[in-house]
Amino acid sequence: MKKLNVLLVCGSGASSGFMAANMRKAAKEKEIDITITARSEAEIDNYVDEIDALMIGPHLAYLLDEIDEILDGTQVKAILMKPEYYSTLDGNKALDHLLSEI
Repeated sequence: MKKLNVLLVCGSGASSGFMAANMRKAAKEKEIDITITARSEAEIDNYVDEIDALMIGPHLAYLLDEIDEILDGTQVKAILMKPEYYSTLDGNKALDHLLSEI
């Protein structure tokens, strides 16, 4: 499997930054080759060509239609993060969810 590039967006980028760090730690423990970057949703356009998956904070569900339009014609998989692991910034559960979707 090729190295995965994942972008996390949550709004301001603060909580997604912590989630990205926790997911990187979980991936390292599982020896999964993955790059996880956190940005604000305003920057999605800048990264579409470089990513395999886009994980979106649960509170941004209202942006899904707009995000689908941005991702249209790409191979990027949009994944809405689940509140139960997002609220606790559980990197292991987030990583498991990501891997189950792609």
